[in-house]
Amino acid sequence: MEVKKFWRSFERFLKREEKKAEEFIEYEETLLSKWGYKFLKTFFGPIIRWIWIKEVRGLENIPKESAVIIASNHMSYFDFFCFIAISPRNIHYLAAEKFLYSRFWRALIALTGQVVVNRWSKDKSREHQIVFSLLKQKRMFGIFPEGTRSQTGKIQKPFTGVARFALKSQTPIIPVGISGTYEIMPPSAKFPKLLKHCSINIGKPIYLHDHYKIANGDEENKKLHETITHHVMKEVAQLCGQDYPHDKDSHNQ
Repeated sequence: MEVKKFWRSFERFLKREEKKAEEFIEYEETLLSKWGYKFLKTFFGPIIRWIWIKEVRGLENIPKESAVIIASNHMSYFDFFCFIAISPRNIHYLAAEKFLYSRFWRALIALTGQVVVNRWSKDKSREHQIVFSLLKQKRMFGIFPEGTRSQTGKIQKPFTGVARFALKSQTPIIPVGISGTYEIMPPSAKFPKLLKHCSINIGKPIYLHDHYKIANGDEENKKLHETITHHVMKEVAQLCGQDYPHDKDSHNQ
């Protein structure tokens, strides 16, 4: 009987300690990602800019130091490479768990310090804690609100994660419209095509000061998240020259 009580107490202790650990998850830049990012950007950034990037507008809208969330449309896997190539700051994206099954992508994620998220897990608290830690450290966080790359070249229904991250961390969102990457590397392509070019249009920061004191209740919060997400994606659509037909179709991320 005493043994059972001991194990029950011990299990409760472990659960408390696990909960504490979850509450203090922080993003840590490894030596590999610090120098790996610099190496890749220095040697491959100029090549990508020279061959595939035709035009970049609005770089001045990216703050030099403060925390910021970059939200862009997702036309191709090449979006990731193009933005890193032109960005004056390191950016840390949410990367889907499927990339860990590829040696190339797994190495790239490690070299650039991206945040892996399991899209099928109901509990994403650990990944969210890392994102908030990134922003607390005044880093630049990148997210594709659509959740996955487009199969048609058109903007898809967005998830509301971008709004929830921005509100909880009190961080401005910078909308980014990318056009041309679908043609450079469509879903069927394994490598980027030559003689194709893309444009990157960076919008002005969207500040949410009036919404930081959000209403109580899940329904009110859900509506606010959807409203903000639609506003951001409309800006993104305008920046990449597309229509945005999903005003009533957002969902959680």
